[in-house]
Amino acid sequence: MKFKGAVLYETNSDLVLEELDTPELEKGQVLVKILYSGICRAQVNEIKAHKGPDKYLPHTLGHEASGIVEEISEGVTKVKAGDYVVLTWIKGKGIDVPGCTYTNKDGKKINSGAITTFNQYSVISENRIVKIPKDVPPKVAALLGCAVPTGAGIVKNQLNAKENDSVAIFGIGGIGASALLYAKAAGVNPLIAIDINAEKLDFAKECGATHVINPNEIDVRKAIREIVPKGVDYSIDCAGITEMIEAAFDVIKDTGTTIVAGNPAKGEKIQIVPFDLIKGKKIFGSWGGSAKTDEDIPYYAKLYLDGKLGIDKLISKEYPLFDINSALEDLRAGKVVRALINCQE
Repeated sequence: MKFKGAVLYETNSDLVLEELDTPELEKGQVLVKILYSGICRAQVNEIKAHKGPDKYLPHTLGHEASGIVEEISEGVTKVKAGDYVVLTWIKGKGIDVPGCTYTNKDGKKINSGAITTFNQYSVISENRIVKIPKDVPPKVAALLGCAVPTGAGIVKNQLNAKENDSVAIFGIGGIGASALLYAKAAGVNPLIAIDINAEKLDFAKECGATHVINPNEIDVRKAIREIVPKGVDYSIDCAGITEMIEAAFDVIKDTGTTIVAGNPAKGEKIQIVPFDLIKGKKIFGSWGGSAKTDEDIPYYAKLYLDGKLGIDKLISKEYPLFDINSALEDLRAGKVVRALINCQE
């Protein structure tokens, strides 16, 4: 099958939209027609090689999407042709297949991971696919692949935040906003949103934040201590800025927990006071919100359908696949919370 796909040939350059050929499916692989793909800051970091040299160029990108199963290969039992699915980078049940290789019109090999979604069609590993109800809109379903299971999962799985716990969220992008929506649904109060973008702070209020703070305007540590004098129960960093990670750790109470979900550039370091650890403060990273995708994704889908989790609020703007570089630029510039790519346009 021939299809359009966005390819990264060189770091710090635009993606190239070109015609690709799918290979024969191998055991554990699924061919999916991609409906909508989300764009995450992880792709921006990948394009800029923030995690180091890219050994896999040229390659396709993207790690959250909604789609329809077109074809399954030997061994696949989780889905069948015609199923409506979420594609996620977070491993779940099923066969784990590393990836495939496409070819372009000149016969050049284009690498692909176990999941890539900036394409009209994609070959996906079985364990990166979750079937969901067809009444979840494709635009919403796409965000169930990364933003929601990571952000909401931090609150649900890692922190187990409950009614009247206090939470501060640094960075109101897709993951931070997802954490905010789920924390609001869980009854968290106070619920504090921190961002340097005034529009995102207004958005955070719409999503249920009780307080908003712009660290470019006021001292974030002082502001949070005025709201919760002993410090918040939990803080979540989704900004990926070392100074904000340090602030997130400073503002938790002595028995509090900080979760780091943001991605600073490779080699950057944070500084914390070791005695804070002795007093009982904790700091952890997050790998996809510790999501069990085969359970959590249908759970979040049901919350959405029941009107308890406003995932659709996260969608800032939709772009056609041919305009994907504009979407990436808008994300880099902080103009969107979550951009969606219509992969069939």
